[in-house]
Amino acid sequence: MTVEAAGLILPSDVLIIIMANLDMEDLINLSYTCKFVNLLVHEFGWSLYLKYNIRPSFTLQLARRSWSSFDQVRYDVASDRCWAQAKFNARPLSHPWRNKYQPKIALSSSVLLVAANYTIYAYHITHSSSLDDGAPGVSYEGSYSFTDRPAITSITFIPDRHSERTVAVGFEDGRIHRVFLPHFQQEQSKNKPLALNIERDPPLALRIVDIIESLTCSDNMLLSLSSFGTAGLCNLSSDSPLVSAINLDCRSWSSFICMKSSTPFTAFGTTSPNPLVVHAVTPSSLSPAPFAILHSTRERSTAVYDITDAPPSAPWGSSKQVIVSGWYDGAVQVHDLRSGWRGSGVTGTPAPLRPMLTFRDPWSDEPIYSVSCGGGSSSVVGAGTARHSVVAFWDVRRPTEGWSVHAPGNDSSPVYSLVLESSRVFGVTQSRPFVFDFGPGVTKDTYPFLSPSTRFQHDSLKLNKNGVGYCVTQYNHSRM
Repeated sequence: MTVEAAGLILPSDVLIIIMANLDMEDLINLSYTCKFVNLLVHEFGWSLYLKYNIRPSFTLQLARRSWSSFDQVRYDVASDRCWAQAKFNARPLSHPWRNKYQPKIALSSSVLLVAANYTIYAYHITHSSSLDDGAPGVSYEGSYSFTDRPAITSITFIPDRHSERTVAVGFEDGRIHRVFLPHFQQEQSKNKPLALNIERDPPLALRIVDIIESLTCSDNMLLSLSSFGTAGLCNLSSDSPLVSAINLDCRSWSSFICMKSSTPFTAFGTTSPNPLVVHAVTPSSLSPAPFAILHSTRERSTAVYDITDAPPSAPWGSSKQVIVSGWYDGAVQVHDLRSGWRGSGVTGTPAPLRPMLTFRDPWSDEPIYSVSCGGGSSSVVGAGTARHSVVAFWDVRRPTEGWSVHAPGNDSSPVYSLVLESSRVFGVTQSRPFVFDFGPGVTKDTYPFLSPSTRFQHDSLKLNKNGVGYCVTQYNHSRM
């Protein structure tokens, strides 16, 4: 079909090609020209806009399949505006636990898992068929308890056909198990944990005699790291999973694996003179020697506690060769493995790669325990600090305009684990999990209802005037 206007004759396919290069404001203006072009924009224009303006999100993934392209854009625009204004609803997902733990969280499109001590708490992601029905909710499903294992120290989802309830779980005794979490039956009590026994499931990889500090997965490759520096690489699609193992010979904290890079690699965060190193991954082994050493802007930075990939919409592009790390000195560093900006190295080792970008909270030099990327316009870096449950945020397009917020309840704890989505931030302290929701359509029923605290559950929470979010303390990083 051809669109005819005064002095203009264009085929529809040409208009569609043009739409692929327009921003949101131009698409809106184009949709006002005539009825036919308006239909064309709604059928093709908004879907093309979403293709080039990605907003990764686990908990919205299923709902967005039911939403129209225009509704998805509406949601993203509203969320981006709230991120720019630092407006959100803060919600704890439970009352404080009776004891203090070092918990971890794992997230898929259907379930949020919080592993604390020997228990996994499961939160189901509800469905929303249209944007008018409100945002998809998060409801408490129940808990799983390991009756025959010590404390859980790491957890990550792993591929298992079409199931999103299979996880690799690392334990304090050095074992790693593949665990399928069965669905809870409706008649099961939410207050009584479902006992899990994994005696029949052989442990993945080699048995290590110290704590499994970190588990990360990319495609079918699972990377493990123990506290004393033993790193193991497993091919989960193989009958003999263990591919390779190396020893870093130092206190180790975090690991990261990327199999989608042009050169697959792993990164390790340790306490050592070179606290962040990158090793190559081949089909048959994990390279024992690093091909890159990543340094901080400060020479005395001695430890890296967490590593993640970069924001998808950063100015340097959506490259898998850019990684973000949280450091002991309170810095969040961004390194580009393609960069040539290097310092002077020791003979026989790679010259250290300098960071291309550094974020800091000028009011705090607390170590960074967790990092994650996503947020507004897919351009936000988030970091959980070591004290007072503070989460800091920076937009990579405006790196000097960061801000920080305390988790609900102002716990004195570190933020041990953090996951950023397009409109939501999930985190966990030593006492409980929490969420910051920047999206529209949040109601008091979107997240679990918390009954009034008892004398055994002293809670310093206070609801906002809107009756949805809870009061939290936040501040800007600017010293002006």
